Amino acid sequence: MAGICTKDPVCSTLVGMFDNAVWAPIAASAIVIVLIIVLAFVLRKIAHRMITRVVHRAAAKSSITSRFRKGAATDGIDALLRERRKQRAETMGSVLKHVASIVILGTAVLTVLDRLTIPIAPLLTSVGILGVAIGFGAQELVKDFIAGMFMLLEDQYGVGDVIDVGAAVGTVETVTLRITRLRDADGRVWYVRNGTITRVGNESQGWSRAYVDVPVAYDADIVSVRVLLEHLAKEIWADPELRESKILEQPQVFGVEQLSDSSVVFRITAKTLPNEQAEVAREMRIRVKAALDDAGVTMVAV
Repeated sequence: MAGICTKDPVCSTLVGMFDNAVWAPIAASAIVIVLIIVLAFVLRKIAHRMITRVVHRAAAKSSITSRFRKGAATDGIDALLRERRKQRAETMGSVLKHVASIVILGTAVLTVLDRLTIPIAPLLTSVGILGVAIGFGAQELVKDFIAGMFMLLEDQYGVGDVIDVGAAVGTVETVTLRITRLRDADGRVWYVRNGTITRVGNESQGWSRAYVDVPVAYDADIVSVRVLLEHLAKEIWADPELRESKILEQPQVFGVEQLSDSSVVFRITAKTLPNEQAEVAREMRIRVKAALDDAGVTMVAV
């Protein structure tokens, strides 16, 4: 321990403060080690506070529904999105905090070992070899975790979303860094590893769209049918129950969507709140059928 402070100005200064006593190098080295440990925990605390601040800022971003009409329904969706954003930010914050702790405390431990004249080169070599072996043995697991981190960071989907991941289509029930759990329309539960997901179709992110195709006879008055459907779209938009809880914008009539030898197909669409497109489409079909019956317009099979 005599030469432990020869190349360290801080330690040498402390030795000088102890009047170069025999025990001075040991005491000075112990003080430096304590300072290193304290500094490591201080840096870890600062890093955690910075990450927490970033997490809170990310969780407080404006909602995606802010550009639509405000109401009770959009307020509920905003609350859901805020909660999802908060959970996603907290998950990423937890990962970043663990990484920061490992890096800072690991560096401190290596510095202390070096100060105690314990050779760290063999240790680093062993850790490197062990890391490579673990990487080869658990590369699929690492791939799942990395994919899960990016999925959470980019908010590709969350709990409650209806998604299509290729192998399965269903409602997201659980999202972790390793797997995504879905439940399809038949009630079947699917466990999909995040690393195997190459594309995601999200049917309920921000808003959805309901559409209804209206096939009428080929000899029907196209102008009259279109006017009838446009009037129906205004009635749907004027319905307070639909407007306040399901529909975001006034339904649109796209006109003639298809032509065949027996029918002319019109399409009417409506932008809805997430996961409300099926119910809105059912309501639109009922109203379209009633309106066409009242007008004496016959629907035909496509």
